[in-house]
Amino acid sequence: MIELEQAGLAFLLQTSDATFPTGSYAHSLGMEEMVQQGRVHDEVTLRGFLSDHVIPAAAHIDLPLVAEAHRAVERDDIEDLLAVDHLSGALRPARELRAASLQTGRRRLAMLAAVSSVPIIRAYQDRAAGDAAIGHHASVWGAACSGLPVKAALTAYLYQSLAGYCAAAPKLIRIGQEGIQRVLTAALGGAMPAVDQALSVARAEIGWFDPVVDIASMWHEISDERLFIS
Repeated sequence: MIELEQAGLAFLLQTSDATFPTGSYAHSLGMEEMVQQGRVHDEVTLRGFLSDHVIPAAAHIDLPLVAEAHRAVERDDIEDLLAVDHLSGALRPARELRAASLQTGRRRLAMLAAVSSVPIIRAYQDRAAGDAAIGHHASVWGAACSGLPVKAALTAYLYQSLAGYCAAAPKLIRIGQEGIQRVLTAALGGAMPAVDQALSVARAEIGWFDPVVDIASMWHEISDERLFIS
């Protein structure tokens, strides 16, 4: 069981809430093109998309990166944190997915620096201000949650990711709010082992190859009609 102090829980609720401005609502992270290709078109296929693509990618890339960033900040090692940040960019071959990671991460980092008194967060923002390639979302989230249990940081990130896809889905396919909640409940139920799995992934082993989503994202970039940025 993850134990959180009241202040830590309040922080997670604040920074996970839709009122915390990251711009994530503008991204489908490849799902829009998956809909265009007919791969995602209803509740069943949305559930399959999350279980077959999103959760495995999180277990092998994003969640291990969150954990690595969390550890770097616990050691107060800004250079190692930046190394994790650069790795996050290198592991995203599709330009739109890489740009989405930066856009949401940099917006989160700027807001955190504005409200946080943690020196390494301020230092991270200063480095990002001078380099447009710094500020990927997974590493920013891990850094932000450094004072919290690492499992709490990973679980909150995973929930955010799954909820983001579910929030985008009604704009792309015919699905009601009850259907969305059924999908999200099922996804969360099957996703929790990914947190423990991610904690056992060494940095040299971080990575995941999913050509279906990567190619869909590349097609989305040149699509004639788009509702989402990515």
